Amino acid sequence: MDDRDSCAGQWKGRPGECPESSHQWEAVSLSLCLRARDQPGTAKQVLVPETLVASKTAFSETDTPIHTQKQWFRETFNHLFAIANSAEAGDAGVHLVSGIKGSGGWMLTRRIDDLWELYPSFDIVVNCSGLGSRQLAGDAKIFPVRGQVLQVQAPWVEHFIRDGSGLTYIYPGTSHVTLGGTRQKGDWNLSPDAENSREILSRCCALEPSLHGACNIREKVGLRPYRPGVRLQTELLARDGRRLPVVHHYGHGSGGISVHWGTALEAARLVSECVHALRTPIPKSKL
Repeated sequence: MDDRDSCAGQWKGRPGECPESSHQWEAVSLSLCLRARDQPGTAKQVLVPETLVASKTAFSETDTPIHTQKQWFRETFNHLFAIANSAEAGDAGVHLVSGIKGSGGWMLTRRIDDLWELYPSFDIVVNCSGLGSRQLAGDAKIFPVRGQVLQVQAPWVEHFIRDGSGLTYIYPGTSHVTLGGTRQKGDWNLSPDAENSREILSRCCALEPSLHGACNIREKVGLRPYRPGVRLQTELLARDGRRLPVVHHYGHGSGGISVHWGTALEAARLVSECVHALRTPIPKSKL
């Protein structure tokens, strides 16, 4: 979701939704998640497919048999785990960082209505504006999928539970348990809906009856930036003889946690290409 305080998720493959390169994006991101698993402050579980907790009731709404789902998860995880531990992933430079500021970067917060407002203050722009790309990049393919969740206090919940469709889930974290959720396409409403909350709590209690005793219930809403596929490419904007290289990096939908580090490294590679192009002198015409 765009509102990171509202989201909860698990690593999962997205067959058929992304290009072939997404396998490498997923592998690199999985490697990072596995390395982060034992770091202080990490959620109670790193949610990889083989740890999926499910009941027969939870999977009754999907057409895919439980054993087929488990086999797919196992084969996908084993495949990507092998890639994540290969030299290919190592060469990608997967590592944990302390943040932009810790690496010598700085943060500037401002509102813009046009990418050209960043020129000439910045030589290269990386567009990670999510749903804002409808306006900033003129991309009509990206749209919101509204997600509403509940954050509750239920410290006895130690395992995560997810139904077959993924619409209902219970994700324990370090400070609260997240109960979800909704998938409302084209809905821009960021206000909590009481009926949604009642339905979410009812569905989650059906999976885990002990949640009837949950307290300190808070409603959270976020918008997932959906698109037919992640947009990860360079565009050279030109206006009145001026040029502004833009690396677009958005449209991850609900799969950001599965590919985030892999797509970030690819975006960094595209930025490096832009830097090289800017530093390369333009040949003078002999005419």
